[in-house]
Amino acid sequence: MTAPGENLRVNGARLWDSLMEMARIGPGVAGGNNRQTLTDEDGEGRALFRKWCEAAGCEMGLDQMGNMFALRPGSDAQALPVYVGSHLDTQPTGGKYDGVLGVLGGLELIRTLNDLGIKTRHPIVVTNWTNEEGTRFAPAMLSSGVFAGVHTQDWAYARQDAQGKRFGDELQRIGWRGEEEVGARRMRAFFELHIEQGPILEAEGKDIGVVTHGQGLSWMQVTITGRDAHTGSTPMPLRRNAGLGMARVLELVDEIALSHAPHAVGAAGHIDVYPNSRNVIPGKVVFTVDFRSPEPAVILDMEERLKAGAREICDNMGLEVEFEKVGGFDPVTFDEGCVAAVRNAAERLGYSHRDIISGAGHDACWINRVAPTAMVMCPCVDGLSHNEAEEITPEWAAVGADVLLHAVLEVAEVVE
Repeated sequence: MTAPGENLRVNGARLWDSLMEMARIGPGVAGGNNRQTLTDEDGEGRALFRKWCEAAGCEMGLDQMGNMFALRPGSDAQALPVYVGSHLDTQPTGGKYDGVLGVLGGLELIRTLNDLGIKTRHPIVVTNWTNEEGTRFAPAMLSSGVFAGVHTQDWAYARQDAQGKRFGDELQRIGWRGEEEVGARRMRAFFELHIEQGPILEAEGKDIGVVTHGQGLSWMQVTITGRDAHTGSTPMPLRRNAGLGMARVLELVDEIALSHAPHAVGAAGHIDVYPNSRNVIPGKVVFTVDFRSPEPAVILDMEERLKAGAREICDNMGLEVEFEKVGGFDPVTFDEGCVAAVRNAAERLGYSHRDIISGAGHDACWINRVAPTAMVMCPCVDGLSHNEAEEITPEWAAVGADVLLHAVLEVAEVVE
């Protein structure tokens, strides 16, 4: 095996042009993208990706969940392929880079190897995973979850969007349901390039995040019940204000997360207040607390402290409280060998880097269950993502793809 030379770089301008051309499909209203999964726009984006892959000499595979696999053969047909990729679907008000950079960065890797006539012993496969975002069809990372055996295919096909349309029906409708059995492929390794979706790399001036772990997640739905009453005529001591109870519980959520600094986080992003009228004291609130940490014991501690603390708050206020675990997944520890390949690549190329923990879920988190996996991250402006204002620079994109290229070549083995 020959290590790739430190002067080997992707064509950053070509990568950026591809990102901008893909962004023309499913444009948003404020400069980003609305290319939700299994829409006509998703189908159009897939067709463009397939066209580019076939032009690069790849053979396109398609499984029954619509996952796309563009194969560049290796010198050893029996060697397990090295996979790279991410997703092309976006949030309703998504950016141009979340997921897309990982797919098109993988395509640029193939194009660069073709340009330079570099052969690898192991085949390389660029993947587009279906429905990573989970906005239209919950949950997120749906198809990579089926691939990894987390979900059954029948269950995934039965997921419905807000209009009652089924995932399986919409996949068939847009013409991207393949015949290949989901999860039948074996992998030597999987690498995913992604924007950070957080502010750390930019704030510290680092070129690359070497992702060592993915945070585990707990979604705890909390229902607090008090009594509706007139805001003007109910004396303060006689109120059973569910909204005030929620406010005190949310302060507790912040305290709990801060007690496990720096890697734990917590907040409530989904809140419903009833009856939600200007002159009625809230009699009921329902909100979901999102706790995340790379350590399972920390997540469990945060859940238990939330329950105990919220019960005490509500008991003291004459309120009732109920809890329901409505989602979550375990923390992820990425493969040491693949992580080392990413770190080695950054060092070989002279790019500044730091270890980082992913605060968001990614397809790599599920694929890590069935193959050695690692992630490469590049900065994004102000850490902003899931927003049409999401932005990166051409240089950040190219540097991330450079590291992806070198990490993949270390594992795929360059043939002399």
